[in-house]
Amino acid sequence: MRVPLIAGNWKMYKTAAEAEAFVLAFLPLVSGVRGVEIVLAPPYPSIGAVALLVRGSGIGVASQNVHYADEGAFTGEVSIRMLQEAGATHCIIGHSERRQYFAESDDAVNRKVRATLAAGLTPILCVGETDPEREGGKTFDVVGRQLAGGTKEIPASMGSRVVVAYEPVWAIGTGKTATPAQAQEVHAFLRGRLKELWGGAADAVRILYGGSVKPDNIAALMANEDIDGALVGGASLSPGSFAKIVTFH
Repeated sequence: MRVPLIAGNWKMYKTAAEAEAFVLAFLPLVSGVRGVEIVLAPPYPSIGAVALLVRGSGIGVASQNVHYADEGAFTGEVSIRMLQEAGATHCIIGHSERRQYFAESDDAVNRKVRATLAAGLTPILCVGETDPEREGGKTFDVVGRQLAGGTKEIPASMGSRVVVAYEPVWAIGTGKTATPAQAQEVHAFLRGRLKELWGGAADAVRILYGGSVKPDNIAALMANEDIDGALVGGASLSPGSFAKIVTFH
């Protein structure tokens, strides 16, 4: 049985003080939640503060990016060791905004995923198609390529530690949401590809949906067989809104 995972990606929002205020308001709202893994992904400067506040709660803390090198002359980058020391447990990798605005390639994404696994953290590998790609009937080609590229050289023995997030780019921050049936169709395709790669280990891989997830659509999305959670953007910025998503069941 796959434990649902609900992650809140705050993107470039919230100072450290605002992040602390969020956590203090959020923790009481989810203190009785069981059977769901919760992850918060604040900006880099707030990771340490958030990790300290959620210690002992079972809530994970994710970075929104990571560099694959252990250290080096990479101005502006942050290494996995630095993130671990700050208290991060997960790393979001290959988000469409990283691919679009910072030209991240499938190869760079793969190196980050492998480095994250090697360090013992959980990678959240993002895949997703743009509106023109979906309209052109290329959804499976695009997400299949991104999945294959991101998981290259990762053995089945490590496969179950990877979390995949399907985020249709056309639904991120637009108010549009893939219907539960559309999301399930792509999730089932991704599960099939993972089975080709890793065999039975693919059954343990959690595949999240991301793209305008809100309290009023999370239950319908989660009712599908291959949707194992959500990577939430804007609706994760409010403690009350995100708590309603986490407590969808």
